[in-house]
Amino acid sequence: QVQLVESGGGLVQPGGSLRLSCAASGSWFSIRSMGWHRQAPGKQRELVAAVTSGGSTNYADSVKGRFTISRDNAKNTVYLQMNSLKPEDTAVYYCNFMVTQKGNGIRVNYWGQGTQVTVSS
Repeated sequence: QVQLVESGGGLVQPGGSLRLSCAASGSWFSIRSMGWHRQAPGKQRELVAAVTSGGSTNYADSVKGRFTISRDNAKNTVYLQMNSLKPEDTAVYYCNFMVTQKGNGIRVNYWGQGTQVTVSS
């Protein structure tokens, strides 16, 4: 089992910044990728950013140039630095870790509990 704990959400004014963190604990063979998704009211969950074990990153077009995903392998933690925030970034943000389980090689995707980000003046 893998547990993910998110932190860093909150209320920020347009143009402001927030940094989200997601720390994983538990047991796994390897981490294949880490990412952040978000879900706004009445909308489907969407990918915001992801980083693979090899360091490749992927961003939604709507956040390119404003958000940066990074990781600390020693701490099993992934971060999302969000700059120049806009009201349309308001959503619940969820982290995910795709891991390979020990012993059976099965890939499992785990999700954090979600953290609210509200961008409003």
